[in-house]
This record gives sequence, structure tokens and C-alpha cells, in this order.
Amino acid sequence: MAPHLNIVPSMFVLLLLFISASKVQSGAIDVVAKFGAKADGKTDLKACASVTPSTVVIPKGTYLLSKVNLEGPCKAPIEINVQGTIKAPADPGAFKDPNWVRFYSIENFKMSGGGIFDGQGSIAYEKNKDPHNRAFRVKLPVNIRFDFLTNALIQDITSKDSKLFHVNVFACKNITLERFTVEAPADSPNTDGIHMGKSDGVNIIGCEIKTGDDCISIGDGTKNLDIKDITCGPGHGISIGSLGKYPNEEPVEGVKVTNCTITNTSNGARIKTWPGESPGIVSDVHFEDIIVNNVSSPILIDQKYCPWSKCKINEESKVKLSNISFKNIRGTSALPEAVKFICSGSSPCQNVELADIDIKHTGPEPATSNV
Repeated sequence: MAPHLNIVPSMFVLLLLFISASKVQSGAIDVVAKFGAKADGKTDLKACASVTPSTVVIPKGTYLLSKVNLEGPCKAPIEINVQGTIKAPADPGAFKDPNWVRFYSIENFKMSGGGIFDGQGSIAYEKNKDPHNRAFRVKLPVNIRFDFLTNALIQDITSKDSKLFHVNVFACKNITLERFTVEAPADSPNTDGIHMGKSDGVNIIGCEIKTGDDCISIGDGTKNLDIKDITCGPGHGISIGSLGKYPNEEPVEGVKVTNCTITNTSNGARIKTWPGESPGIVSDVHFEDIIVNNVSSPILIDQKYCPWSKCKINEESKVKLSNISFKNIRGTSALPEAVKFICSGSSPCQNVELADIDIKHTGPEPATSNV
């Protein structure tokens, strides 16, 4: 099947790839030079398409983009070199579904270049602060979606002010995000930095994440995840979950979080599951060599996760947690209770290890634990 590009008609359209094999043999394609797009923040960037190994360059400048869906399968490796700033429409009403830039069903994909995807989310933040405004929230777009990718490398890219999640990784295999930067205000709601689910072999390395929700959130079906050398904060920390909200969730297995620094966040290393609701499994999860600076809840297992008081708080979580460790975690806690485990009464946490924990309360009281 030949690769194709699904474009949503709109005022601003970015055509990223493909030219025929006879036209592109090697080297990079400068979309501005070849197609006459202007880097003035007002003119559409129109690029091209190819089925041979190729690099598409988006040069320095500012470009307006409404929506793009780059869909494989593709016959050759693809690299997109983003050097400029790509901006979304600021008006949330321009979106009818939660997609802005989406890469779907591609093998051997690379994106790099130091460029910025700017979601221009400030208007959305004000409207999204009402937790009951779900009809508005479900149409907010994720800045970048990576769906069903195999063997992908994302390097030196920035996601700025996304209206909802910055990055969503779904059903991917062997994907690495390295030196990825997330920038959003501390009060931006539901702006998880990197969220993933149903993916195997995700690596998140050397990233700097500042946002209003989880720096990294780990959904069901995540396996063999390696997170290391992350700078997180502000935000809600590095979280597994929430889990157990929906039926037929897949297990989370094999998660390593190492050598991270978490600063001025509401949580540090966290696992969260809903009370009542549906069963699930979390196993072989290890947080190690982590520095926490003024974090409200540095180490937290919360199986009574209940945002906006919308949960079955009097029931026990059905998500089974086992083989979990927190080792060499040190720094300061903004609240006295530095370590807290709220495990399910019906499916108690099994084989949970704490070792070499050195966390001091920033206030006059000593730090405490509740395990």
C-alpha cells in the first residue's frame, strides 16, 4: 500500500511528505526553498511527499498549521527536521476532535531539528479549569500524537503550551524521545507532558518537562518502559495511572524510572488507581536515584485516587500492585508526610520495597511516612 497523507481542509495546511521515488534520491528537502512558503507567521507552509528514504526540512521561522495527519505504511524511512516554530490556531473552537499533529502507522521514523510545536493554549486553559466542562475538554487537541509507530526516534523537539496533553504515545513499539522539552504554565490544566499507553519499548531520556499536570503519565498496556535523566517541574510528577477507571485495561509491566530530578511539583514518584471500578495489574515498577526538591508528596501509592470527588470512594481498588521499589530517593518535601501508601484492602500491595530514602520536610516539623 502506498503511503498517503490525510489533510483536513482549512485556512492553514502543512503538507509534509512524499514525492515520488524518481524525484527524491538523496539529501534534504527544504520546504521553504522548494515550495515558496514564507516564514512570516501568516503564510501557509506547503511542502511535498516521497516514498524513498528522505528528510523533509522545515527551516527556521514561524508557520501556521491547522491540522495534519501523516499516515503510513511507508516504503522507506522518513525523517522530519523541524527547525522552525509551528503554531496551532489559538481558538479552541477550530478543533472538532483531539488531534492537531498526528503521525500514524509509520515504521523507521525520525523527527529532530530543535523546532517548536506551539499549541497556543492560553484560551483553552481558562475554559478548561472547570472540571465539569467535559464537552469542551474532549475536543481539545493533543500537540503531537504518535500512534502505531515502530522504531521511531524523536530528538531535540519542544512542545509548548498545548491545549491538552503535549505528547500522546499509543500502540507504539521501540520509540525513543530524547532531549524532548515541554513548556507550559504551572496552572495549565490537563497538560500532561508525555502520556503513553498500550506501547512496548518506550524510552524517555534526557527530557526537561515543565507543565501543569503529570510530567510523564503511564497508562494501561505500557511494557518495558525506561525513563531516565528527566528534569520535571512544575507539574504533578511522574505517575503510573490513573488506572482501573475503564474495563479491560491491559497490565503495566516493567517500568524503570532512574536518575531524575523533580522540583516544585505536587507529587514525585506516584502510582494512582481508582477505587471500585475495574481490575488491573501493575508489576515490576522501580523508581531509583531520584532527587525531590520541595515536592508535596515525594513518594505516593494512591489506590483511592478521586479527582473532583467523582469516584466510588467507599470501595476498594481492584488494581493489583506487586514488585514495586523506591530506592535512593532524597531531597525535600513541601508537606510533612513524605511517604504515603494507600493500598487496596481487597487486593493489598505485594512486595513493595523502600530503601535509602532521605527526605526532609522544608518546614519545622520532621518528615513522616504512612505506609
